[in-house]
Amino acid sequence: MPAINQFVVPQFIDVEDKIFGPVTTRQFVILLVAGLTLFIAYRLADMILFIFLLAIIGGFALILAFVKINGQPFHYFLLNILQTVRRPSLRLWNKTYTKRELLEARDSSMVQITEKVKVVPRLSYNRIRDLSLIVNTGGYYKGE
Repeated sequence: MPAINQFVVPQFIDVEDKIFGPVTTRQFVILLVAGLTLFIAYRLADMILFIFLLAIIGGFALILAFVKINGQPFHYFLLNILQTVRRPSLRLWNKTYTKRELLEARDSSMVQITEKVKVVPRLSYNRIRDLSLIVNTGGYYKGE
């Protein structure tokens, strides 16, 4: 009996590694950067500006770290919005001709002569039936 090669298939590859309870590495880094930014704002700004920055930066950091839309992290959602805004959804080809190109096209007598259309005879019911039998039998039926 030949040896069967067995391979380990990785599972749960879309699950991020957790470092502190339910907090992943990405979430921890986002919250750490936001915390350091808020600490600097606390040390340098007055209290009213700090509270304003706390609401803006802290709220954005919490949304960025914990909110998922359609099962994807929020930053993917933001990137998709930016790509959609940058790239038009309707693509139009606007070819503009110069006056010289239009005059050349008009002056060059580019008359296209079309060939006469060949009249194809209509197939009778018997001919269609024979062709169907030839196809269905793989060519064993020869027909008339």
